[in-house]
Amino acid sequence: MIGKETTAGRATKFTFLGLWLVFSLFPLYWIAVTSLKAPGDIFAFPIAYWPERFSLENYQGLFGKADFGTYLVNSLVVATVAGAVATAISTLSAYVLARFEFRTKSALLMAALVTQMIPSFIALGPLYLLMTDLRLVDNRLGLVLVYIAVCVPFCTVMLRGFFENIPDALEEAAMIDGLSRFGALVRVLLPVMRPGIVAAFIFNFVNCWNELFLSVTLMNSDSNKTVPTALNGFISSFNIDWGSMSAAAVLTILPTMVLFAFASRHIVQGLTSGAVKG
Repeated sequence: MIGKETTAGRATKFTFLGLWLVFSLFPLYWIAVTSLKAPGDIFAFPIAYWPERFSLENYQGLFGKADFGTYLVNSLVVATVAGAVATAISTLSAYVLARFEFRTKSALLMAALVTQMIPSFIALGPLYLLMTDLRLVDNRLGLVLVYIAVCVPFCTVMLRGFFENIPDALEEAAMIDGLSRFGALVRVLLPVMRPGIVAAFIFNFVNCWNELFLSVTLMNSDSNKTVPTALNGFISSFNIDWGSMSAAAVLTILPTMVLFAFASRHIVQGLTSGAVKG
């Protein structure tokens, strides 16, 4: 009886997981299929779940008319630079908060958490005025600085937990062997922290890559727009270009999928433990 119950339970679990997998992947499949249909076949009835003929017309239009390659390069540069710098700043900030005691430590942690409760669009007005005064509107550097400021608080709190899971004795032993505190951080702690740092960078990269409100507000010219802004441009008051939008969505998803595929091992380790190694 126990064996039958176990078999039935497994069958139920795998059935549920299979249905959930289909439910989760079908939108991605439909976007990919729509992007490969000719514009005239997208609204054909009855609905074709597998097109009779594939067409690259939507992709050709992206790079021929909309100059989508420029948007991809802008997003890649902005997300990579902002993600890397935010991760570096957060790593140092998290180390200080984890290893040192000072009067305003609790206030800083509370401020970092409170910033995550405030929707970003609330600050768009004051932020736009500030960036205008600094002459950083429609400037990729300005967008990078804003993204860094947005990513650092949460990333600092996350990495602080990883540092606290690393025994102080590991760092003290390195310092006894002659390393400075900074040397111990770079040569001993950071290699141990690698899964957490990779997870933090990917978190920052994906947030910057997908962000819309700030990029729409601060980027005006086509030469500086990012991918989310370009996707938003396919929606007009009277029409939605589903073919181009689907092709653009596929190209937007691919970089994050590749990133997750290559770094999946570090992500799992980074999100599940402090990654302490003997």
